[in-house]
Amino acid sequence: MQGEVVLSEQILQACKELIDDAKMGCADLVFKEICLEILSRARSVLTEKQFKQLVAHAAKRMKEKVPFEIQQELMAHR
Repeated sequence: MQGEVVLSEQILQACKELIDDAKMGCADLVFKEICLEILSRARSVLTEKQFKQLVAHAAKRMKEKVPFEIQQELMAHR
């Protein structure tokens, strides 16, 4: 049980980092699609509490605005 808790904490942290990386490297619509994919996959491997933490983290990042300079750079790479 102890090993499972440590592993699921690592998975939770990895999911948060994936969401953070996607926020900085993707256009808004793509970012939201990635978040939904991460959440759907994480649902089966995280505890209920951890999943709620991940959902809260994703929701917070979705509400954040990407700085204008990064938005322009992302649009230029299309």
